[in-house]
Amino acid sequence: MEPDRFDALVDQALDGIPDELARLVSNVVVLVEEEPPEGEPDDLLGLYDGVALTERTSWTEGAHLPDRIFVFRGPLLDLCESEEELVEEVRITVVHEVAHHFGIDDARLHDLGYA
Repeated sequence: MEPDRFDALVDQALDGIPDELARLVSNVVVLVEEEPPEGEPDDLLGLYDGVALTERTSWTEGAHLPDRIFVFRGPLLDLCESEEELVEEVRITVVHEVAHHFGIDDARLHDLGYA
């Protein structure tokens, strides 16, 4: 799949987040990378790098770089056998990482079907 098409799938997944929640996302950038960084598992699909809203204080609210959500194209393409499956996995990955921004941990995401 061409990178532009993959980026469009990520945009589609972000657009699928309900407006009530999307309005609460604060100071976050979503980036598509080809592979996870060195030291991370090769099959990592996404990563949240930041301070969850539930952990922020007056010190973390000041001027700082945005939190980052990474979506890893290579592992997602390797995992999926069809575009339909890829659309769903990208959606799950994006929701999973946005949930981390809200302070939802992996155990709860697993209970909700997003892990």
